[in-house]
Amino acid sequence: MKKDYTKWHKIKTDINNVEKRAFFHERDIWFCYVGANVGFEQDGNKEDYLRPVLIVRKFNNEIFWGIPLTKSEKRKDNRYYYSFSFVKGIMSLVVLSQIKLIDAKRLARQMGIMKDDDFEKLKKKLKELLP
Repeated sequence: MKKDYTKWHKIKTDINNVEKRAFFHERDIWFCYVGANVGFEQDGNKEDYLRPVLIVRKFNNEIFWGIPLTKSEKRKDNRYYYSFSFVKGIMSLVVLSQIKLIDAKRLARQMGIMKDDDFEKLKKKLKELLP
């Protein structure tokens, strides 16, 4: 699939010029401007490059570790994914292998929050991936 990096670059430039950052917490799930990425990295959608992202660790009011979400069911039992639901009737998967540092300027709007027990299980699973 051919990607339009020119369109994404303009949107990214606009995002970078935003002066105020969103206020966020760990466990929040936000639509985030993830962009058009390379290879197997998770992209945002084609129109506005947004993708749901779970905030795993807040370092300060500007940056956090985020992990993109997907609805794909085919990877459910893989150790690189954590399955949970924050919207009734919809299963989401956290793509653990794609954790990244994200600036809060990329946050568009909050979608929900992960339950405490799911968050603790996710952190345990994430730690198991580290050598």
